[in-house]
Amino acid sequence: MYQQETFGQAFKRGWLMMPPGIRWIITINIGVYLAMIIGGNTFSSFMVQMFGFYSDPLTTITQPWRLVTYMFLHGGIFHLLFNMLWLWFLGKIVEDHLGTKNFLAIYFGSGIGGAMVNTVVATIFGAAAIPTIGASGAVFGIMVAFAVLFPTYKLMLIFFPPIEARFIVAGLIAIDLLFISAQDGIARIVHLGGAFWGYALLKMYYRGYNYDAWISAVMNRFKRKETPPPPKAAQAKGKSKTNLYSVSDAEILDEVEQDELDRILEKISKSGYDGLSAEEKRTLFELSKRN
Repeated sequence: MYQQETFGQAFKRGWLMMPPGIRWIITINIGVYLAMIIGGNTFSSFMVQMFGFYSDPLTTITQPWRLVTYMFLHGGIFHLLFNMLWLWFLGKIVEDHLGTKNFLAIYFGSGIGGAMVNTVVATIFGAAAIPTIGASGAVFGIMVAFAVLFPTYKLMLIFFPPIEARFIVAGLIAIDLLFISAQDGIARIVHLGGAFWGYALLKMYYRGYNYDAWISAVMNRFKRKETPPPPKAAQAKGKSKTNLYSVSDAEILDEVEQDELDRILEKISKSGYDGLSAEEKRTLFELSKRN
């Protein structure tokens, strides 16, 4: 007999089914927002003053953590919902396609880049340094990445027929451009800066700048520093073995290629072979012949 899930079980299953990057970003954002609600106005003001982003070069240089922490603060429930729903709906597909490390690099790169663009513009035009909060810049970067990866993917919006992703994202960017000088409390420069960096970082990725491999290389370097060197006897023993045979460099995958192969295999485990792009299938075929 089929046993119906409880709400808690269904919620837990849905939470665990999300890709890890999306899951923890949404969880932290909701957790911080609830803490600000429970803490009241005094605590909320303290959080904004300590962790919000100020478009002042001196503050940016002396307090660089604000470039990241401002993305986890939101000024209202609709502000939070707008960002998290777009992130969940589009970012989940982007993370599945690029892998968690590449997704996080584009997400945080867009958020940081949007804030930096806002600092430059505010400095040039002498705008007042008011606190900026919200994940909109990072989310716009992911939305642009989605539109570039899946331009003809049809999205369903309330009161609208299915519209291709490229037109929806272009429309949102156009709205920010039209109202860029409006004093409505919306950080439109951050949106536009995040959109620019989302596009730029994705293009860099497809030109060979693999963030997944880069982040893994940094992590491996720290791991190697923490690992004590083997005894001299073991090193000598290893050298004697390596002299017994030689292997062509073409027969061994380098670190970047191995990371790419691991990413493709991880994607297959999640969405099957049919979920791979034509380029990924070709890469898998070429690397599998050499591995």
